[in-house]
Amino acid sequence: MAENQITIRSDRDTEYTFQYKGEDVTLKAGGILSIADGLEHVVLPTVAMKIINNLIIIKQDVK
Repeated sequence: MAENQITIRSDRDTEYTFQYKGEDVTLKAGGILSIADGLEHVVLPTVAMKIINNLIIIKQDVK
């Protein structure tokens, strides 16, 4: 695994859209996505999440 690699995992029932290098990226419900160059170019909208080392887990919205 690359030193700057970040993995984003969705625990959501719906898809989650964020921006990577200025482009919208959609993470499907239950999907996993790895980003090789870390979070420098990632914009995550406000959402419930859990962060463990280089893993970001996107949770359901808090109500």
